[in-house]
Amino acid sequence: MEATQLLDAGAEQGASLYEEVRGDVPSKPQGPLEPSGPASVCWSGRLPARDPAGANVAILLCTYFGQRFLADQLDSFAAQSHTNWQVWASDDGSTDATRDILTGYQAAWGASRLDIQAGPARGSAVNFLTLACNEGIVADYFAYSDQDDIWDADKLSRATAWLDAQPADVPALYCSRTQLVDAHNGVIGYSPLFTKPASFANALIQNLGAGNTMVFNQAARRLLQAAGKDIGVLAHDWWTYLAVTGCGGNVYYDTRPSLRYRQHEQNQVGMNASWATRMVRIRTMLRGGNRHWNDRNIAALQKLRAFMTPENREILDRFAAARHQWFMPRLVSLARSGVYSQSTMGNLGVLVAGVLKRF
Repeated sequence: MEATQLLDAGAEQGASLYEEVRGDVPSKPQGPLEPSGPASVCWSGRLPARDPAGANVAILLCTYFGQRFLADQLDSFAAQSHTNWQVWASDDGSTDATRDILTGYQAAWGASRLDIQAGPARGSAVNFLTLACNEGIVADYFAYSDQDDIWDADKLSRATAWLDAQPADVPALYCSRTQLVDAHNGVIGYSPLFTKPASFANALIQNLGAGNTMVFNQAARRLLQAAGKDIGVLAHDWWTYLAVTGCGGNVYYDTRPSLRYRQHEQNQVGMNASWATRMVRIRTMLRGGNRHWNDRNIAALQKLRAFMTPENREILDRFAAARHQWFMPRLVSLARSGVYSQSTMGNLGVLVAGVLKRF
């Protein structure tokens, strides 16, 4: 995964805080975003007519010194069975051949197929959220993309098929498991298979799906816009999972991988399932590093509080209060919040973090 990923955090993509192991344009919808009960987002006015080629997908591609693998990723876009897509590439200041590769593909595809712009140069999360919040990017659905993966040919068709079945006024997020490959595209394994439900109580503890697999609808995008691009979170994908679940949206975790997630020596972020990286995470937790992640996420969620469901506001308040209480009240409030990890080891980590006040 590209070097911009979490430069300010030095942490892994979609990582759990405590997880043992770990990717013809329609018109813009009209009307303000308003709190509206459990679904939390509503539209005024009619949605645009669907293109005969299917939903239009804006691929939000962030790059930074990506010359080594970028062409493979771009070729995998061209191979998609769902053909109604446009790439919006935001480069965060590469001085290698990344921009040349992008402009070469733009010349071949046309500027209407691939837009290139300068990123904010403030790290991966801000770069992705700047694209996600950009009013000038209009589409039915939005897909995060890293620069060094290879999408399966049916990635967008599977995601759009599920999103098409969701109510248009309810935030909806598709994500999936990934197949892990090495620098030479050789298969080396799979990301963890999660089996517990997607929920806000889970999102407070970990991100369910890697950002490179995420595709979301306009209602989810409006939530990101309501919170803004400069909200201080350390991971755009985790934030998206928090926002959608917190505001009563729907999340689908596809157990079938949708892309080849490249693991290589330049990865800033990866699965990191080795014992060495597990020990790094344990040390981070013991030193209170996880509190920093939660500080950022909790503060950002306050910007969406009016759109959150009452139940999720209560979960958030109990979780936030527990972080500042004495030993026994802390453990009781943490348990009552209902937060959980997708794994036994992850839940053990939650307990340890609760005992040590490191969450």
